Amino acid sequence: MVRSALPETCPPDAAVATAHAQLWLRLGHAVYIGPGMALGAHSTAVACLGVGLDGPFRVRVADSPDITARSFLFRARVTHHVLDPDVRKLFCFFDPTSTSMARCLGGMRRTVNGYSADHRHEAELIELCADPRPDIDRLLDLASIPIPTIRDPRIAAVATAIRADPTEQQRAAEKAGAAGLSTSYFLRTFAEQTGTSFRRYVQWARMLRVAEAYAAGHDLTRAAVDAGFASPSHFSDTFRAMFGLTPTAFTTINSELHLD
Repeated sequence: MVRSALPETCPPDAAVATAHAQLWLRLGHAVYIGPGMALGAHSTAVACLGVGLDGPFRVRVADSPDITARSFLFRARVTHHVLDPDVRKLFCFFDPTSTSMARCLGGMRRTVNGYSADHRHEAELIELCADPRPDIDRLLDLASIPIPTIRDPRIAAVATAIRADPTEQQRAAEKAGAAGLSTSYFLRTFAEQTGTSFRRYVQWARMLRVAEAYAAGHDLTRAAVDAGFASPSHFSDTFRAMFGLTPTAFTTINSELHLD
């Protein structure tokens, strides 16, 4: 299903109006292709591969000089600031338990100040994104990146349950008890084996649920509350912290949301 995201409160400026963005959402991943936008400092809930489609871009991370790269691996829960908004970008977000991540078909070729850059399929990804209707399955195969191994089936079961119904109250202590684990051990092991925290994993699952409802034509605010966010402001704050802009700002760009 495809839904066009249209302005909700005010018309976009001329530069943004002429830009075209596409966002694909499926269980396990999200793919964005479009204008760079002026993103604020934020931290992603899950791992994200960013690729500059028009050229290199800069990433600012605390306590480190700016990193310039054509492709960059954003770690989960690490605050960063993506500069050069005039550069169109590809962003691939991966659920750490998804099959796309588990295939580990990708690989970063350079380390800069402890961060990974230069994806080995960078040129092919850029070429794919030049197509108005890119082959998303092919793109995901090329972009897949290594992840921690989920060795404990109890952790895998919790992650599966969260994805199945993120609208439920997700309490770590209850999940830990049901799995026969102490809360501290559960939280530590969940983060080690999924690559993100329990709380951020729940946020990611709820974001996908909001996107599903929005793509189906439902009101964004109502969808956020139905997905388990405490309030519209809670959803907006979480969205901005996760992606660097507000939900309203995203809906003002000339964009299409694809839900398969």
